[in-house]
Amino acid sequence: MTAVLLDTHAWAWSLVGDARLPARALAAMNQADRVLVSPISFFEIARKVRLGKWPEMAPFIDRLPSLLQEQGGAVASLSPATCLLAGMMDWPHRDPFDRLLAATAQQDNLALISADMVFDGIVTRLW
Repeated sequence: MTAVLLDTHAWAWSLVGDARLPARALAAMNQADRVLVSPISFFEIARKVRLGKWPEMAPFIDRLPSLLQEQGGAVASLSPATCLLAGMMDWPHRDPFDRLLAATAQQDNLALISADMVFDGIVTRLW
């Protein structure tokens, strides 16, 4: 069974059919048995919408859980162990959202679909 974890932007782009999501990433999503989104992605989107930093996502905010379900995706677990790993990871990157995504990918041995090269060397990144 293969599973992939989507970075927040990858999930958002998949919702709107954004051309920035490359064919390789789409293929990995379509071929995976499970496509997961971290609970932290819901928080990140909501926070950025509230702050006016991601107005394109505002129309989706109330439907995000159901949209994920309609896509056939699932919510990844976010356990205390994952949070501790994110906090203790020997990685200079300070973004808490990215740290939690990386820890989730490490903990559950998942490839991360992300455009962000900051994950290279920390997790398996597909793009």
